[in-house]
Amino acid sequence: MKEEHTTHNKPGGNFAPAAEPLASTVVHTADDALQAGETSIPSQGENMPAYHARPRTASGPLPVVIVVQEIFGVHEHIRDICRRLALEGYLAIAPELYFRQGDPNEYADIQTLFSELVTKVPDAQVLADLDHVANWATRHGGDASQLMITGFCWGGRIAWLYAAHNPQLKAAVAWYGRLVGEKTLNSPGNPVDIATDLNAPVLGLYGGQDTGISQESVGTMRQALRAANANAEIVVYPEAGHAFNADYRPSYHEASAKDGWQRMLAWFKRYGVRK
Repeated sequence: MKEEHTTHNKPGGNFAPAAEPLASTVVHTADDALQAGETSIPSQGENMPAYHARPRTASGPLPVVIVVQEIFGVHEHIRDICRRLALEGYLAIAPELYFRQGDPNEYADIQTLFSELVTKVPDAQVLADLDHVANWATRHGGDASQLMITGFCWGGRIAWLYAAHNPQLKAAVAWYGRLVGEKTLNSPGNPVDIATDLNAPVLGLYGGQDTGISQESVGTMRQALRAANANAEIVVYPEAGHAFNADYRPSYHEASAKDGWQRMLAWFKRYGVRK
């Protein structure tokens, strides 16, 4: 299958300015065995930029994982996540979900990025865009019956919401996504509000030292999931803080990140991949 573009990313490059300075633990996954690069996905009348990766020698439709960005957008870390998933046999796609509202690369600090861009992106727009990503995947070598999602930080919250939005979704893994919080016009609900509506099994991965996502909120979510009799599990890593999988940041906690990655792959194989 011919790809629109192919890129060869270099380690240490193309990270969002607000994410700097970079830690020395940056992981770079080579794309030698992959077809990987930029593409665009028609969505709601516009062309949405996206990064995708798949095994170079794959035959037949592939299981699909949508990868939802952190607040920093689809920068090098998220592209690397796609490449790691592709090496596991998936078609992985990370759409630029802020593209209508702005470019995260234009912001040098997290607070300004959050207040001037991230908060202006409506949940409803994001969920509709993700539906178009799923549709695109089925036309580009993906198997519609093996659709999964994972997300990190901002994307972790979205992964929970998408599990209640798309009835075709088979599995979701949410990394340190906010569970409760203030409701706004752009974000009218939170994961704790949709526990009864989950269409797919969700695995939540959280850090016990996360100062932004309290253990009280994790407990509230667990209670809501139990009350809903939902097929979901939350794992808390006692020694990890927020963004513990972000190997390019000081928050990286290697042991928790590696365990979480293996749990994610096992979750996908258990619920999302046809045997």
